[in-house]
Amino acid sequence: MTEEFQPTPLKKAAMIWFKNTFRSKIEAAFAGTPFTLNIATAIATQESYWLWVKFYKDLPLNETLMLCVGDSIGEPNRKYFPKTVAALKAEPNGQAMFNIARQSFEKIAAYIPEYQAKLDDEPKVFCHGFGIFQYDIQFFKTNPDFFLQKKWGSFDECLKLLVKELKDQQAAMYLSGKPNLTDIEQTHVAIAYNCGASKFDLNKGLKQGHFSDGKFYGENIWDFLQFAKTIP
Repeated sequence: MTEEFQPTPLKKAAMIWFKNTFRSKIEAAFAGTPFTLNIATAIATQESYWLWVKFYKDLPLNETLMLCVGDSIGEPNRKYFPKTVAALKAEPNGQAMFNIARQSFEKIAAYIPEYQAKLDDEPKVFCHGFGIFQYDIQFFKTNPDFFLQKKWGSFDECLKLLVKELKDQQAAMYLSGKPNLTDIEQTHVAIAYNCGASKFDLNKGLKQGHFSDGKFYGENIWDFLQFAKTIP
């Protein structure tokens, strides 16, 4: 862990909950891969802890998973599909997808004050991240059923996609074919999971991926991974 990283009691408890709740499923899904329960814990913490920390202790697991939706889209601040509501609605079943994404935004807004404030003022705002590992709505074109059938409410479905994405990203970068990965190499794959293997730059180390609150995605993953290893 970096010297300045110390998880808050809330984050520590949440990571313990995640690791203990999903341990057996993750270990089974990662069998035969170079990935570990700890990297899955780190990715889930980075991607959606800020959501489930608000309700995982009070709600049933299935409801907790269904509420793992976030990262609202408001026109025109979007680099990837869909850049606008119109672009989403123009796709086959696009109107249905918009309805789901908007309804998801309305449901999670009950737990996030800044979302609640947008409900009336920004009727075109909707969610683009779905599931505890945050599968982005940009993949609606190639995997519409995941969204239309609300499969993000199933941990098994989310985990299946995580395994596929990690394997695909590893195969597309300098780690292709390696049967075992070190902590730093797993972190590099996680960075590629966030920004794509084509954008990963080995020379940048951990300082790449999404930047927020003064830290890069890679730096957060590294810290969360190292802390996850201390959880029995």
